[in-house]
Parts: sequence; structure tokens; C-alpha cells
Amino acid sequence: MAAPLLRALPLLRGVQRSYHLSLISGPTPRRPLCTSASESTGGDGDNSSSLAQIFQSTDIKDRPHYPKWDDPDFRKWKVKEAEIFEDIEPIVCFTKEILHSNRYMDGERLTPKDEKIVIDKLLAHHPHSEDKIGCGLDSIMVDRHPQFTRSRCLFVVRTDGGWIDFSYQKCLRAYIRDKYPSYAERFIKEYFKRGSS
Repeated sequence: MAAPLLRALPLLRGVQRSYHLSLISGPTPRRPLCTSASESTGGDGDNSSSLAQIFQSTDIKDRPHYPKWDDPDFRKWKVKEAEIFEDIEPIVCFTKEILHSNRYMDGERLTPKDEKIVIDKLLAHHPHSEDKIGCGLDSIMVDRHPQFTRSRCLFVVRTDGGWIDFSYQKCLRAYIRDKYPSYAERFIKEYFKRGSS
């Protein structure tokens, strides 16, 4: 353990010496960062075409126009899209933290507090939650997927000892379809993986 530290000591001594020398001799003069820019404008530093002048000179008719924003349906969609994001963002972040952080090891059961959130906000909305729970729910567990060993997922641990995985994205899709029926398919098509329904 001490060997890497001992190898680094000569380097640290060199840094310490150069620091002491700079204190004795004073700071080294540094070139201003923008010297080449001021020299290229004639040396007086007055740049005749600043960004503010460029933006002020453009007419309103020259600015880009986005015709979709004139459409009231498109504006409604954007408002609803933001509302859906605001609604599902906390549970998505929470689930990703559970799955992708070191908070839980493979095969570890969730704490009662986390388990309650997952059951209430996700599993309750799964299209086949009754089949997943089966004879009864014992707990929720995080582990590697049996077929896709590089990905971790949530599992329902049943009272009989069996366990089965469930997709949190399917739960979210069902929740969105339930709460936002007019906008659900468009949102799901744009923001969820293809291939999983």
C-alpha cells in the first residue's frame, strides 16, 4: 500500500521545490489570453462588429420562423408533453438509480420504503401485474436478467419463493395510456424504446 505513495514522493518534492522557487523569485509574467485577437483587429482592441451589433442588425423578418408553433394543436401537444415528463420524471430517475447505481447488489431485496414506491408507482400499473404477483408478493428484488446478463431489472419475489422479472417501462407505458389517453401513443412512440409494447 505504501509503495505507490513512496514512488510519488520524488515527484511531490519537485513540485514543492518549484513552488518555493516561484515564491522567492516572484510570479512569472504571463501573456494575456486575448493578445492575438486584439492584434488582429488593429491593436486598438475595438472590434467593429460585435455579436450584439450583429444580432441587433437582423430584422424580425430575417429570423427563422417555425410554422408548427402557430398550430394550436402542436402547442397543446408540447404543453401536455412537458406535463407527462414532469409527472414521470421522479419515478424514472428513482428506478434508474436503483438499477444502475451501487445502491443495491445483484440479488438484493429493496428496502421497505423503496419497495413501497416501486409497488405503488410501477407494479400497480403493469398490464399483467396479477400474473406477475401470482400467489402473493413477498418482496421486490434487483438482479441480472436471466437472458440479457448485462442488464439489471426488477423482480417480484412471490410468497412461494418463485420470482419473475417485470419491465418498469411497461409499467410507465400503461400509466401514461391510463392517465393521458389522447397523447399517450404519440409520447410513447417518441420517447420509449421500440419493440417493447
